[in-house]
Amino acid sequence: MEQLMQYIWQHRLWRADDMVTNDGRHVRVLDPGLLNTDAGPDFFNAKVEIDGQTWVGNIEIHVRASDWKRHGHDSNSAYDSVVLHVVDKDDAPVYRTNGERIPQLVLQVSPLFNMSYDQLMNSHQELPCAATIATVPRLTITEWVERLAFERLHNKVGRVREILELYHGSWEEVCYVTVARNLGFGINNEAFERLARRTPLRLLHKHSDSLLQIEALLFGQAGLLDPSAAGADDYYRHLCSEYAFLANKFSLRPMESEAWKMFRIRPQNFPYRRIAMLAQHIEGGFNLMSRILDANGEKELRQLFQVELTGYWSNHFSFGKPNERPTLALSGKSIDIVLINTVAPLYYAYGEITGNYALIDKAISLLESLKPESNSIVKTFVAAGMECDSALTSQALIELRRSYCDARKCIYCKIGHRLLSESAHR
Repeated sequence: MEQLMQYIWQHRLWRADDMVTNDGRHVRVLDPGLLNTDAGPDFFNAKVEIDGQTWVGNIEIHVRASDWKRHGHDSNSAYDSVVLHVVDKDDAPVYRTNGERIPQLVLQVSPLFNMSYDQLMNSHQELPCAATIATVPRLTITEWVERLAFERLHNKVGRVREILELYHGSWEEVCYVTVARNLGFGINNEAFERLARRTPLRLLHKHSDSLLQIEALLFGQAGLLDPSAAGADDYYRHLCSEYAFLANKFSLRPMESEAWKMFRIRPQNFPYRRIAMLAQHIEGGFNLMSRILDANGEKELRQLFQVELTGYWSNHFSFGKPNERPTLALSGKSIDIVLINTVAPLYYAYGEITGNYALIDKAISLLESLKPESNSIVKTFVAAGMECDSALTSQALIELRRSYCDARKCIYCKIGHRLLSESAHR
């Protein structure tokens, strides 16, 4: 509640005609001041006019006036500079440390504002403003979407920076971990990243001349090999044998097989073929980051991930019975997702860290050129009337949903703020 009152004060969403102190003096706010997120009064350097006299100082906001004394402000000289105490419930007078009484104001807002706020906060819909978002000006939405797209991209760049520091500046290691993570396509992201961190490139490169040994290391470390499995085929038995030897040689410890989620997903989306794809990228030495940086345009980037699996995985979705219709390791839509979540952040991070700003532009251009993701989040916004014409926009909508809508942070959302502001001033 106090946070909401701070929001109302900061954005001048009160009813101006009802700005009167509890002793009947009219208040006009010339400057609400600067919001303070640290200890001390809530707003610094405010300017208010009380019955024609201008006061410059700080503002303190409480739900109940009695919170002033409960919080010890009456004995704390840091609050002597408060020129106006703003409350929701006036249940006690407030004083400075020298005994002077501080002017007190009960904050009044429009009933429409309260109704709009309650509707947003208590909505059972996935998108709280679904019924009213179409009324928000297009310019407001466009500016907010652009900001959210960069917010999401910067969050991903932050992860890249953390991995780069962990691997002491090795961009190929960063690329390896990032690609591996995103081969999980959401449901198995954490498991794939654990596999990559548990099976570093320096180990895999010792055996980069043998695809079988690379696969044995990856499948073994993934916890997907069981030497006691009855009816296993020759390939599976070879993997188990190779992994047993390598695990003993390098003192390796596999993941728990339960880390992988396979319930209610299609066989082509099981992790096996994606691990096999990762193995083919490592065969002969992993240099995918260099190839991404050298790629000229979206077509060449796509070719990097259009991997046709060979050998056992050319006609298997998992260990056991062959599949009659072999497919590429990744579909076209899956490659789009890899480009969005892997290549664009790598371009942006590399450009930012090395000062190659052309790569930053390349990251943005790539997201603008790719088709928007087709998932439940994007469909919800489109159904509410929002346009989504590129991956840059769909990434913004995902950020909006996860960081604002799901958390009901409507007062921090430009769309929610616009709707609340309009209701406050009706």
